[in-house]
Amino acid sequence: MSGQITIVELGPRDGLQNEATPIPVETKIELIRRLADAGLTVIEAGAFVSPKWVPQMAGSAEVLSSATSLDGIKLPVLVPNMKGYEAARRAGAETIAVFTSASESFNHRNINCSTEESLTRFSAIATAAKTDGIKIRGYVSNVLGCPYEGDVPVANVIGLSRSLLELGCYEISLCDTIGVGTPGEARELIRTVKQDIPVERLAGHFHDTYGQALANAHAWIEEGVTVFDSSISGLGGCPFAKGASGNLATEDLVYSLQSVGEAVSIDLDALVDTSFWISDRLKRTPSSNVALAFRGRCAA
Repeated sequence: MSGQITIVELGPRDGLQNEATPIPVETKIELIRRLADAGLTVIEAGAFVSPKWVPQMAGSAEVLSSATSLDGIKLPVLVPNMKGYEAARRAGAETIAVFTSASESFNHRNINCSTEESLTRFSAIATAAKTDGIKIRGYVSNVLGCPYEGDVPVANVIGLSRSLLELGCYEISLCDTIGVGTPGEARELIRTVKQDIPVERLAGHFHDTYGQALANAHAWIEEGVTVFDSSISGLGGCPFAKGASGNLATEDLVYSLQSVGEAVSIDLDALVDTSFWISDRLKRTPSSNVALAFRGRCAA
């Protein structure tokens, strides 16, 4: 095992974006505070996208502006274009994230442009971010399969990762957006990718549609990956990938890592409390096995 894993918490952005129950700005701010109090130090705070297309991300500027008062917490925000970048900069963003897909079909449905066009957009953002001293994280979606094209060539994943690094991204999160990957497939992918891309610049992002997310994460840990995206309560999904379920639940990941001796200084009880707290406000049951088990244990 690696000895040090970093968790990038996606609940306030990727977790909430596909939820139907409207969440007010005050609740989003409180969610970030609770996650920070539990020990998470990197929390994706929102997305500067059109509320017309992603209503749950309305108010991201206010959320980010309020959350910047939290000491020692990194708050990356997603931006799709220069308009989103400028809004994020005005709100005080110090780290932004850009996203593209290893599948052309998904890219057209998700951000209405080709992969090459998305990189052109990001080039302008990267130039501005460098001038403004803002860090950039990159996402590559559908690395283990696409809902429209099926299997995705690993060459696409490597090429996009390399392009994003050349644009100035400090880290590339490789995303199994529809959660179809198995540990064997995930291991084969990362072994191939890390031949071209330094493993210390890569992160894992697994959705749990087929219940493989945690196993996939451990397969990548064994291959040297030390950064993983997850979402409180297993929240998430993708409006452009029908049937895809939520992200790997943060509390499930923390429980598993702590059980094998990984140095993860996060309060699991606080995470479980937060999982039920946000689920209550979303009028749903947590998608986290650990949260449900903890609550069942307490009720027994």
